[in-house]
Amino acid sequence: MAEAQGVLLLQKQLKDLSRNPVEGFSAGLVDDSNVFEWVVSIIGPPDTVYDGGFFSALMTFPQDYPNSPPTVRFTSEMWHPNVYPDGRVCISILHAPGDDPSGYERACERWSPIHTVETIMLSIISMLSSPNSDSPANIDAAKEWRENRDEYKRKVARCVRKSQECL
Repeated sequence: MAEAQGVLLLQKQLKDLSRNPVEGFSAGLVDDSNVFEWVVSIIGPPDTVYDGGFFSALMTFPQDYPNSPPTVRFTSEMWHPNVYPDGRVCISILHAPGDDPSGYERACERWSPIHTVETIMLSIISMLSSPNSDSPANIDAAKEWRENRDEYKRKVARCVRKSQECL
């Protein structure tokens, strides 16, 4: 039953995004036979160090979606405090619902079934614009963001160039 609900919601979101595209990203299925795995393309937000980049990611939804959050993993190279070295995105709304065992996040900041592909992607675009170095997934990127901004910008510029070469 939960899987059927997730399938219907994801099909509706896919249809809505194809009819009404949202600026800053595009999304579609990796394979038409699997509504639980999406490929997304993110345009680097204007007036940020990611400006001009075209970044790809996979969004994988669990069988009990929307009760549990999807995972998002950049497949393009990404240097960012809130992206693990393997590309996984670490933002509050992608964390399981309920209280945070470490006490850093409030329950209202974590996953809620009201989130959609659109709200997730807009949160990721916002993350690119405003990194949170207080709770990093990539400690080295966070340290550079805080202590050596020029080196951080140089590494991000390399990621942007690589993303453009992959077009």
